[in-house]
Amino acid sequence: MPTESGSFATARQAKQKRKSHSLSIRRTNSSEQERTGLQREMLEGQDTKLPSSVRNTLLELFGQIEREFENLYIENLELRREIDTLNERLAVEGQTIDGAELTSHSTSQLSQKLKTTYKASTSKIVSSFKTTTSRAICQLVKEYVGHRDGIWDVSVTKTQPVVLGTASADHTALLWSIETGKCLVKYVGHVGSVNSIKFHPTEQVALTASGDQTAHIWRYMVQLPMPQPTADCNQMSGEDEVEFSDKDEPDGDGDGSSDCPTIRAPLTSLKSHQGVQAVTASWDRTANLYDVETSELVHSLTGHDQELTHCCTHPTQRLVVTSSRDTTFRLWDFRDPSIHSVNVFQGHTDTVTSAVFTVGDNVVSGSDDRTVKVWDLKNMRSPIATIRTDSAVNRINVCVGQRIIALPHDNRQVRLFDMSGVRLARLPRSNRQGHRRMVCCSAWSEDHPICNLFTCGFDRQAIGWNINIPALLQEK
Repeated sequence: MPTESGSFATARQAKQKRKSHSLSIRRTNSSEQERTGLQREMLEGQDTKLPSSVRNTLLELFGQIEREFENLYIENLELRREIDTLNERLAVEGQTIDGAELTSHSTSQLSQKLKTTYKASTSKIVSSFKTTTSRAICQLVKEYVGHRDGIWDVSVTKTQPVVLGTASADHTALLWSIETGKCLVKYVGHVGSVNSIKFHPTEQVALTASGDQTAHIWRYMVQLPMPQPTADCNQMSGEDEVEFSDKDEPDGDGDGSSDCPTIRAPLTSLKSHQGVQAVTASWDRTANLYDVETSELVHSLTGHDQELTHCCTHPTQRLVVTSSRDTTFRLWDFRDPSIHSVNVFQGHTDTVTSAVFTVGDNVVSGSDDRTVKVWDLKNMRSPIATIRTDSAVNRINVCVGQRIIALPHDNRQVRLFDMSGVRLARLPRSNRQGHRRMVCCSAWSEDHPICNLFTCGFDRQAIGWNINIPALLQEK
């Protein structure tokens, strides 16, 4: 009867070990219920504030993790035994393999396997607690559809009547009735993408900046239509989400802006970029400060090493902050006419997409490095709070009265944080509501009774939201 060769004998031993391993796994699974029951009894005997449903979910998830670790530990022991067997065989043949090298290789394999194995388990744990992190009721109130290309900016007037303004890549700026969603005025004076829109603090005057290298100041006169009854919107917590396809986008051809009054020429044009002052930021690495009444250039702010992305003025003081692709933002102080000081804030590692003032002496900056930082103007060395996100942050906006930051993201999310970096909510997205593409900008309107937050994006629509801010403050 023929005898088995060494390789066949080794294969049989490995097969027997795998069999014994499978038996040990079955024995482990057979005692799973007893162990889970014991853990439940131990937890029930402890003082805890966790609801029973959450506690049971924790037990199940951690039980899965424990079983996976146990299986990997057994596999690791078998690998070590196989290494010892190989070394013994090679030693008989007069060769030796560095066991440390093999062990290191097996360890790296185990490390990689651990990463892939527990990615799903970790996702389960995180998703299990998503619904508990929302501290606000976020309700979609109105969608503003009429642009034929993506919307870069959204702004709300501070004078009566309160209207919504949007700036779009379709070369137009539109003014909307917040209550009805009807387009009130269309501005078509630019020949390039309209990238920003802002309003005069006391008059019906708008300022728009464009990719045609001009900024226009134009006057509007609007009369708000009577609001029509609308169907109740579904209330959703700030964590619901369903993916969209491009076919769900609003159809720009069916817009309601074609029959609204059109303004074709500005009162004045601020070129060469190039009472109340206006600040423009450009990709020529400069920001210009203009006198609105005379259109004269008052100051040219230079110093950034790369293109500017955003600028913002302080609501009560002569302060300007500019953001740049050079990973910095700069604070320009014009309070003393004889001294124009400049402070450079460093701390981001990628393009600073925006920096805005808040109440007091704070500035909030957002960046493509997926962080938002809160700064004290009296201490430029380090931020007082840092918010880390999973996507690039676009033009942020701060609710001054409630000190809440709205973060629009490239990944279509809009998240709300307080000034200390605590996440409050995420605006809902479903197959019926929410943005379908990148969200470019957000704007708070603290005085409007219906909508107190507006967002816009590349899906060619702006959205008005009602955020239950008093509920947030009560929980805090």
